[in-house]
Amino acid sequence: MWTAVASLAAWLWLLLCQGFFWRTDVRLPARDEPDAWPAVCVVVPARDEAAVLPESLPSLLTQDYPGHAEVFLVDDGSTDGTGELAHDLARRHGGLPLTVSSPGEPPPGWTGKLWAVRHGIGLARAREPEFLLLTDADIAHGPDSLRELVAAARTGGFDLVSQMARLRAESLWERLVVPAFVYFFAQLYPFRRIGVRGSRTAAAAGGCVLLRTDAAERAGVPDSIRQAVIDDVALAKAVKGGGGHIWLGLAEHVDSVRPYPRLNDLWSMVSRSAYAQLRHSPPLLLGTVLGLAVVYLVPPVAFVAGLAAGSTAAAVAGGLAWLLMTATYVPMLRYYRQPLVLAPLLPFTALLYLFMTVDSAVQHYRGRGAAWKGRTYARPAPEQR
Repeated sequence: MWTAVASLAAWLWLLLCQGFFWRTDVRLPARDEPDAWPAVCVVVPARDEAAVLPESLPSLLTQDYPGHAEVFLVDDGSTDGTGELAHDLARRHGGLPLTVSSPGEPPPGWTGKLWAVRHGIGLARAREPEFLLLTDADIAHGPDSLRELVAAARTGGFDLVSQMARLRAESLWERLVVPAFVYFFAQLYPFRRIGVRGSRTAAAAGGCVLLRTDAAERAGVPDSIRQAVIDDVALAKAVKGGGGHIWLGLAEHVDSVRPYPRLNDLWSMVSRSAYAQLRHSPPLLLGTVLGLAVVYLVPPVAFVAGLAAGSTAAAVAGGLAWLLMTATYVPMLRYYRQPLVLAPLLPFTALLYLFMTVDSAVQHYRGRGAAWKGRTYARPAPEQR
């Protein structure tokens, strides 16, 4: 009974005191079109992305942007013809100028993606753009995406504007896991707090980040975050720590085209960085497991066990906590256009995430670290002073 009461108290606190994380109405802020559109360079790190590039790259090349813009695709050691395909797509679709380049293998102390981003930013700086758009190779943008991002940054005085791309949610496992992924992210980093000056909450979504070039220079990125596995959050913290004004919200016309049809695909996506999110700390891992259990697993167990054992207090407390959990999940399911019958199943999804997090720690201690596309990243070494 007391565990159920503790869970209910946690849900009341989350509902009212965690930045209204459960709301999904944080979209691009008010924006006016500037008198003169600034130059923008788009940097796309790509490693073995031939399967998704035909859907994503043309959406960048055909952007309806009134100012000067060009695309730099950085082929990060692909073996599937990513670079050649990019050239072919540019010939077929035309649009913005495209430069395809390769930085070679990353040196020790760098993740592959950030090494590719560094190379792309280096090429882009020769054009002296006011903004850089950092976007992943699996992200498709609506025709006016760049225009809207720049207008929002200019109007709001933001140094970084990021949109959480709408991930694919078509297979059974995607429907169960993907909306919860964004829901949990928003719970950790409430979007409303991120855009508040003076707030310590900082996060971005790596699939779509518009960044002022001078803000990147002040923050020393990407060099200052070269070891980060969760590079989008690290980027946002570096920019905000350097005095930058940042914003993050949900996208309306920015979508991920990468499929995750099997549970194993989603499991790999989450587990490769979950333990890094916990800073490779066993105490934080233990606290996270206990927290997930109390907040997400106790409510349905207490409700069912309370009814079975005749404990009205346990059943009521567990049932109310489960109801609050379900209600806060409904807006995210609506955003993802999923059936609301999935909302009461959030405890099951949370159990999956618990196992994924534990598996992430197990893989780390087996020496596999954060593995992605043939590369494994160990725990970052401490900075030398």
